[in-house]
Amino acid sequence: MTAVAQARIRKRVLPSPVTGQEVVLAGVIAALWAALAVGTPAFLTAGSVQPLLVATAPVALVGVGMTIVIITGGIDVSVGGAIMVCSVLTAKALVGADVGLGAAVLLSVAAGGVLGLVNGVLIAYGRVHAIIITFGTANLFMFLGLRIFGSGTVNGIPGTLAFFGRGPDGRTLGIPHAFLITLLITAAAWWWLRHTAGGRHFFAIGGDAQAARLAGVRVQRRVLLAYVLTGLLVGLASCFVIAQGTSTLDQSVGSGKELAVIAAVVIGGTSIMGGRGSVLGTLLGALLVQTVVSGVTQLGWRSQLSDLFVGIFIIVAVGADLLRARARRNR
Repeated sequence: MTAVAQARIRKRVLPSPVTGQEVVLAGVIAALWAALAVGTPAFLTAGSVQPLLVATAPVALVGVGMTIVIITGGIDVSVGGAIMVCSVLTAKALVGADVGLGAAVLLSVAAGGVLGLVNGVLIAYGRVHAIIITFGTANLFMFLGLRIFGSGTVNGIPGTLAFFGRGPDGRTLGIPHAFLITLLITAAAWWWLRHTAGGRHFFAIGGDAQAARLAGVRVQRRVLLAYVLTGLLVGLASCFVIAQGTSTLDQSVGSGKELAVIAAVVIGGTSIMGGRGSVLGTLLGALLVQTVVSGVTQLGWRSQLSDLFVGIFIIVAVGADLLRARARRNR
């Protein structure tokens, strides 16, 4: 078969680089930004957009891993507890051992990788549904995090991680480093999932794990890899979370992050049933969620309204996914 013929076949097999839902999401975000610019002119200033992008980064970053997990047909509700463990370990190392930027990032990423490995081994080889395992480990990670915290907060955290923060040291040409890193990792994950056999195996597992196994896919290893990758990204995101805060880290760190991440993934178009998804959509979903939160705050509305609006977006996204699935079955 000629190279031209192979390229044509490959083009037919691969989905469109940008899905219709991603285009719609981009349009919704653009419309929201325009509306907020009218409602509160300060919204489009650097002092508003930069913190929004910084807040989007950890949610979108963990969302990349969560997208891969959900594509395989799994889920990970323990990422909030994992963020707590990684954050407090890193914060204590920064205060007590005065470690540098590189060592702090390595410590946090390694801790996240270990926690992801625990989830992956139990799910891939224990053959227990992911929601049960990660619900259990979420509580275990929370307990571990609280034990490491001790009786209070971690105080006196130095500015070692300012490279990922909100200040001048955390930006290049006005763009936050945390968001730039998230963009690069999202782009790499998009290419890997779309253009490599290993990446496409995740979709095969989510579509039909038994068929994928019969086709030669090492299902257990791939599932394990999905959770380990999520853990590694949780570790890096924890550095972003520490850098966003003050010199004090309290025991609420990571609380609710799993819901924000799953919301971003679902709104981004990843099917909660597995087999389909896009990290680009997840990035847009995270940006939409943070835009809603920021907009509600700047307009002076009650904070509970942001939960209402995000909930509506989730319902619409899930409903659209179900309609698409029904349309495919009826073809």
